[in-house]
Amino acid sequence: MIDWHRLRYDIWSGGYDWFVGIEAVAAARRRSLDLLALQPGEDVLIDGCGTGLDLPFVPAGVHVTAFDLSPRMVDRARRRAAELGLEARIEVGDAMRLPYPDASFDAVLLHLILAIVADPRASLREVARVLRPGGRVAVFDKFVPGDECHPGLVRRVLNVPSRLLFTDLTRCLEPLVAATPFEIEHQEPSLFGGQFRIAQLRRAAEAAERTVGGQVAPRAPVDRDASAADTLGGGPSEPALNA
Repeated sequence: MIDWHRLRYDIWSGGYDWFVGIEAVAAARRRSLDLLALQPGEDVLIDGCGTGLDLPFVPAGVHVTAFDLSPRMVDRARRRAAELGLEARIEVGDAMRLPYPDASFDAVLLHLILAIVADPRASLREVARVLRPGGRVAVFDKFVPGDECHPGLVRRVLNVPSRLLFTDLTRCLEPLVAATPFEIEHQEPSLFGGQFRIAQLRRAAEAAERTVGGQVAPRAPVDRDASAADTLGGGPSEPALNA
């Protein structure tokens, strides 16, 4: 049986960078990663990595794992990592069934994936599973603008071919997050007058703990060696990944 979700992005892989590799999108990716504030020694998962357009913006010293449903996208992402001299584990995987153990990552990137994956709520629940305590999630994607989810008639009509060929145009961030363990800690409008948004997510209880007087408390720098020594009685930990 043909997997259309995989096939369509295998087909688009050759021209993907031409569509979404433009400077405006690159600037939004960079902004999202700046807000994530990755620290040397942390483990980050790039969920639905595409051709690896996020890789140039990952800070030095961060351990990168990435996956995509499309084997052709994965091939292009591996080539990009090699060109950058970046050591990264990049593999084929499914956002709704992540092939990683619980609590494997300090941060997860969800860039242009929640509007594509068949079940975004299942994807977010899987992200919660593989995220370590205190971990955070960076979201950059297209969502219906506004706090209330009311896609207009034109958007709903355009979504019929768009959802089949490219992406869903009618998804709303707040209802997606509300059905998961996460809470939106920060969000801001991005491209095309707010048609795209950048958001930072944390588990709801952790987000509440970090809020002091209505402001987000600064995050302490990571000390992965000390953390590993405390929990394992040994040296620095690496995420245990399935082959």
